[in-house]
Amino acid sequence: ELVTDDVESCRKFYTELFGWTSRDSDMGNMAYTVFKYGETMVGGMMKITKEMGNVPPHWLAYIAVEDIDARTNKAKELGADIIVPPTDIPTVGRFSVICDPGGAAVAMITLVED
Repeated sequence: ELVTDDVESCRKFYTELFGWTSRDSDMGNMAYTVFKYGETMVGGMMKITKEMGNVPPHWLAYIAVEDIDARTNKAKELGADIIVPPTDIPTVGRFSVICDPGGAAVAMITLVED
C-alpha cells in the first residue's frame, strides 16, 4: 500500500511503469485507489492525512494472517509497538499495523472470505 502526498503523480508513474490500472473507491473519510494488473489486485494507494502527522511517503507491506487479533496480540507480547490496532475495513477484512522491535513497520490483514 502506497501512502503519498501526491496521488495523481504516483498514479501516473505506477500505471505507466507496470501497466497497472487504477480504480478509486470512496472509503467514507478518504479516497482509496486500488491498483490492478489484469484482474489481480496488486496494491493500493491513499493520500497522507493530517492524522498521520509528519509521516513521509512510503510503501507499507501487508502480510495475510488467519486471525488478526491473535497475531497482533502475539506481536505485542514479542515487543512490537501497535501503530494501528485491529480495525475493520468493510467488505475487505480486518487489519493492524505494527512496528517490530527494530523499528520497521508492517501491516497484517485477515481478508473477508469470498
